[in-house]
Amino acid sequence: MTNGIFTRRIIGTSIFLFYGFLTFAQEFDLVIKNGHLIDPKNNFDQHMDIAIKEGKIAKVAPQIRESAKSTVDAEGLYVFPGLIDIHAHVFWGTKPDAYISNSYTSLPPDGFTFRAGVTTVVDAGGAGWKNFRIFKEQTIDHANTRVLAFINIVGSGMKGGAIEQNLLDMDPKLTAIEAKKYRDYIVGIKLAHYSGPEWDPLERTVKAGVLADIPVMIDFGGHQPELSLEKLLMEKLRPGDIFTHCYAHVKGRIPLVNEDGKLEDFALEAQKRGIIFDVGHGGGSFRFDQAVPAIAQGLKPNSISTDLHTGSMNGGMKDMANVMSKLLNLGLSLQEVIEASTWKPAQIIKREQLGHLGVGAAADISLFRLEQGSYGYIDVVNKRINGDKKLVCELTILGGAVVWDLNGLNSEAYPN
Repeated sequence: MTNGIFTRRIIGTSIFLFYGFLTFAQEFDLVIKNGHLIDPKNNFDQHMDIAIKEGKIAKVAPQIRESAKSTVDAEGLYVFPGLIDIHAHVFWGTKPDAYISNSYTSLPPDGFTFRAGVTTVVDAGGAGWKNFRIFKEQTIDHANTRVLAFINIVGSGMKGGAIEQNLLDMDPKLTAIEAKKYRDYIVGIKLAHYSGPEWDPLERTVKAGVLADIPVMIDFGGHQPELSLEKLLMEKLRPGDIFTHCYAHVKGRIPLVNEDGKLEDFALEAQKRGIIFDVGHGGGSFRFDQAVPAIAQGLKPNSISTDLHTGSMNGGMKDMANVMSKLLNLGLSLQEVIEASTWKPAQIIKREQLGHLGVGAAADISLFRLEQGSYGYIDVVNKRINGDKKLVCELTILGGAVVWDLNGLNSEAYPN
């Protein structure tokens, strides 16, 4: 009898310890509760809780009851994957007369990403093969933001002026070699600011893209005389290549919307054949007289990006949240805006482990408030539209760690 009681006690204790261990093992680091999750990849557009453990998404469910070290109440907020800005300039430095290649016009990433919900930023051509290592050691290796890059076809990078006109410094083979050497960071090839009358720089850029098996991003404009935009989109670029500044009207580039307000027929055809239309707002590359009619006639952007630098952040662009809000007020749905800022960019740069909140993915998350009111939005020629919607980033999480918390959602209340 005694042995039987002892045995039952041992078994009972073992069961208790076993289930107690399971409970302990299932404790999450952070749970976000009561938020409205929009995750285009996984087709979520509903209220869901999200649990994080060891920097990864551990569980997504209508209600998570397991314990957590920390809980964020996202009641009234939207929960998105961490935003991906695929056109920015973050090769900040102090070199004189070097434009955005290790100079003053670029910006250090961490100061201008998390507060707008951005967890991944892609530098658009600041460095070429000659100075990419400097960019990596100086910026990428020290940033908390995940920094990726389009490497410039110009070996010296985007230094502006005559340096970017030097055909002798545009080497597809050497550019591709560097891209493959740093394939963990380099996601594409960039061409910008060439103003000559020939297609040669573009062809070299595409050749580098072919050699490295990555897309190219084209900043098309400034050509004297103008080159055919239809030929660029329908013949020169490959499906998956990126046409940035898609709503620009700049000198030396044929606009997508003509003087009669009609979208050129080839624009939608190019998008159907796989050309990526990227916003790339910037300080001079987003006009309402292009964006409004283009969107109304069916040309919505594949990706939303800022073209962040000192010349754009204090003008009409401001930040990623402002650009997203602007597109929201121009007729894109909230779901379209989020997809063009998360999952689509991840696919464009071939980083499909990013831009979504599936179980096992990196816990890169942004929480936004969608405000209703009266707001003004400005383009690059100081025209304003009035809107009634505005996205405000409340909290940003990178790899499971809170990196931006506007109103202390993840903080303990101080006793009054």
